Amino acid sequence: MTAKHSPISRHSTHAVAVGTVTVGGDAPVVVQSMTNTDTADAEATTRQVAQLAQAGSELVRITVNSEDAARAVPLIREQLDAQGVDVPLIGDFHFNGHKLLAKHPACAEALAKYRINPGNVGRGTKRDEQFATMIETACRYDRPVRIGVNWGSLDQELVARLMDENTRSAEPKDSQTVIHDIMVTSALENAARAEALGLGRERIILSVKMSGVQDLITVYGMLAERCHYALHLGLTEAGMGAKGIVASTAALAVLLQQGIGDTIRISLTPEPGGSRSQEVLVAQEILQSTGLRAFTPGVVACPGCGRTSSDYFQTLAQDIQGYLRAQMPTWHTQYPGVEEMTVAVMGCVVNGPGESKHANIGISLPGTGERPVAPVYVDGEKTVTLKGERIAEEFQQLVNEYVARTYGQDA
Repeated sequence: MTAKHSPISRHSTHAVAVGTVTVGGDAPVVVQSMTNTDTADAEATTRQVAQLAQAGSELVRITVNSEDAARAVPLIREQLDAQGVDVPLIGDFHFNGHKLLAKHPACAEALAKYRINPGNVGRGTKRDEQFATMIETACRYDRPVRIGVNWGSLDQELVARLMDENTRSAEPKDSQTVIHDIMVTSALENAARAEALGLGRERIILSVKMSGVQDLITVYGMLAERCHYALHLGLTEAGMGAKGIVASTAALAVLLQQGIGDTIRISLTPEPGGSRSQEVLVAQEILQSTGLRAFTPGVVACPGCGRTSSDYFQTLAQDIQGYLRAQMPTWHTQYPGVEEMTVAVMGCVVNGPGESKHANIGISLPGTGERPVAPVYVDGEKTVTLKGERIAEEFQQLVNEYVARTYGQDA
């Protein structure tokens, strides 16, 4: 019953195969995440990768920073395959990636993609040689590479060069604008180097991550104007909780609406003891809210007011939302298209019936002083009125029946 969004014209024309997942071109925007375990601990890393994949991460990045980590990567891949978890693994390399990839071919082969930070590859002549080693390894194993520029670790030689050029300019730019230029130039120059070394542009993904919302929007806009590589989006060091979620959403929603971005990661700092999977759920919600993808049935619920002194509708909305998400691993294959469904759980007569009619299935619970009945609407039509002590259970059963009837194989 909800209105469909018009398709957004996408910026990238080069589709990149990352294992079984396609990034860029006409493919949907891909959700990815990153582990925070010690990769050398194969058991813990395998467990967290599986959790992230279960939450909906379509690509998972792992740190490869030591000999022990590199040796663990093939074992992690084997353990995931044994569990039926086929999510592609991305190796995150800094400083010593050239050595690890060369010394551990099993690691290079087990990874579906390599992430290289141009600012952390090396200095001087070593930089070019070490960058070339990593690109040549990618060519040997036919692996794509993300050239990920980060403003916290810029190539200092490039910084000095462009700063000097700006100083000598007749109309010098302010320092922040120069930083933006450096970010984009670093990404494009290194992509050109990779191509010159034999890596096809259909094997290259670029990113230019910054921690400021407006900075991020600006640099990705600049980059998109100058290339058609697939782009990875993310606000680096987004922060914790509401701050990190809001900042990431503010930046990525603008870029995605402009057709910029082919894969996204929400770099949230987890609460102590919190689940790493939260960043996956936030990424999915951004894509679903902007109409770019659907991952789980959406729940529409009012915020409550003086007409809803009881928290019954809040509890029901929370329970229904949790239930729908929990069912998705099974429903995804059993009921194709169910992720497009909307469910309304409303708290009083003001907007309750209207919102319920707009949803695929909705319930309008009684507010303070209203008759103790709850009409249920299915595809815009009132079908039944619930009352008594088992409204929640009865409504959940109606949702189950609607799903089976509407999205089942015989529907």
